[in-house]
Amino acid sequence: MTRKEVLQALSGLFMGMFVAILAATIVSNALPVIIPEIGGSQSIYTWVVTAELLAMTVTVPLWGKLADLFSQKLLLQLSFGLFVVGSLLAGFSQDTTMLIVARALQGMGAGGLTALVQIVMAAMIPPRELGRYAGVFGAIFAVATVGGPLIGGVIVDTDWLGWRFCFLLGVPFTLLAMVLVQRTLKLPAVPRRTASIDWWGALLITAGVSLLLIWITFAGDRYDWLSTETALMVGGTVVLLGLAVVVESKVSEPVIPLDIFRSRTVTLSVVASALVGVAMFGGTVFLAQYLQVSLGYSPTESGLLTLPLVGGLLVSSTVAGALITKTGRWKGWLVAGAVLMTVGFALFSTIDAQTSPWVLGLFMVVLGAGVGALMQNLVLAAQNDVPAHELGAATSVVSFFRSLGGTVGVSVLGALLATRVAEDLSVLGPVEGGGEAAAPDMSMLPEPVRELIRNAYADATAELFRIAVPLAALALVTVLFIKEKALKTTSGAQRLAEEQGAAGLPLH
Repeated sequence: MTRKEVLQALSGLFMGMFVAILAATIVSNALPVIIPEIGGSQSIYTWVVTAELLAMTVTVPLWGKLADLFSQKLLLQLSFGLFVVGSLLAGFSQDTTMLIVARALQGMGAGGLTALVQIVMAAMIPPRELGRYAGVFGAIFAVATVGGPLIGGVIVDTDWLGWRFCFLLGVPFTLLAMVLVQRTLKLPAVPRRTASIDWWGALLITAGVSLLLIWITFAGDRYDWLSTETALMVGGTVVLLGLAVVVESKVSEPVIPLDIFRSRTVTLSVVASALVGVAMFGGTVFLAQYLQVSLGYSPTESGLLTLPLVGGLLVSSTVAGALITKTGRWKGWLVAGAVLMTVGFALFSTIDAQTSPWVLGLFMVVLGAGVGALMQNLVLAAQNDVPAHELGAATSVVSFFRSLGGTVGVSVLGALLATRVAEDLSVLGPVEGGGEAAAPDMSMLPEPVRELIRNAYADATAELFRIAVPLAALALVTVLFIKEKALKTTSGAQRLAEEQGAAGLPLH
């Protein structure tokens, strides 16, 4: 493919990727309006978020494996289709069951796009040239993640739109992306292995990860962290994932080939990506709550105030990608990104209820620049280090652990925040709204109580960032041990043809 053809194909891929990631975050400011209207409870509130996140996280490695066995273009269109169906069902939902099922379908489609867009990019573009495009991908991923709450807030604050538009907004753009991909994506024919799907491995991995995420989501809320439920769920997770490892070590076409972890680069990239997931998802979730509760901004205003975070991500991701393509050197960007991420967390650990929005903006730029330089280049490092026939699995595994890290981080840090706030507010006795997961209605409380709650949320948020500092430092140590290797100059499709062509396999 010429550069013009690559850009045309990427336009459809990136458009679909943006709306898929946007769907995961756009509902955060809309759910307080949606749930009462369709008769949902607090548990339904949680499941509308969890269903999409679970489906996206657990299906990423499955899509990645399918990409090593079947037509990547066909799988992309299937992902788009699932996302459109889920979006339409969510937009026209009449009850909570329909909405949760719709969100799960959206998550399955988004999981496919999260894995497949990066895999198709690697198939079209050599690693040496991939940097600039991977930088743009990382920027789009970050902007959609951080910008979703802002867009959702604006939609629900606009009377003539309504909450259903949060789900329907992405449908026309996804359909346009399907047309663009069908017309512009022309992957060369390469030898394919005989398809053999590891259904048992897929089932065990999905069940094990789902049980883990369900436990983390409800621990500290529905039951104590140290409880019978915890013991049963953790034990079940260990058993299911242990069986998955046994199955993956024996089947001919495992969902997650265990031998890719023999690559030090892949293993370290997986660890670092999980820690980046905590930074990106956890940071944005709790910053929004801090801005609204402690500093008193509206959902739309708090979204606007996070734009410096988006700016830092956007600039560092695109600049790093362009310079990696120009120079061929990439490890320095991983190290610089991890350093900036650690410094960003350390700066945020100093916030309180009086911190200036200008100071917060500076902190956000530093944190965003760190995550932007680090996130997508970890995928590039892994893709450059594996054989072409494992490109899909390696890409999806790194993405999977980033998503898993984000889910775990949000749940655990959220539980710690709730505990700290409850302790700080215990001097008040029972406070209406104080025991709920949602922020209390500040307008209904007297000024002395509002001041105490503002300080409680600010102190708890700062403590979360203090906890995140050593995690970011661990990511820095991890990337220091990644060995820099020259970026390959042939695309994944070309390498796959070279690796398997001698075997006389038919082109697929």
